[in-house]
Amino acid sequence: AQEIAFIAERLDIAEEVARLKTHLAATREILGRSEAVGRQLGFLGQEMLREINTIGSKANDAAITHAVIAMKGELEKFREQVENLE
Repeated sequence: AQEIAFIAERLDIAEEVARLKTHLAATREILGRSEAVGRQLGFLGQEMLREINTIGSKANDAAITHAVIAMKGELEKFREQVENLE
């Protein structure tokens, strides 16, 4: 039972998804500011990548794996645009 609980916890991505949503909300809020925001967005991009990578490592489903790949591609575009803001 203890081993099953450990495996179930390892496969649960709810915490990472919640943190990713929080990072996305923070990104939207920061984008609405009129001040320099490049560094903050760069930091949030790193945090989002960390959560996406963790989701990918826990994923045991092809649909989740495909979503992770798509998110990484979009995040890379985001990070390239952030570099232009700094």
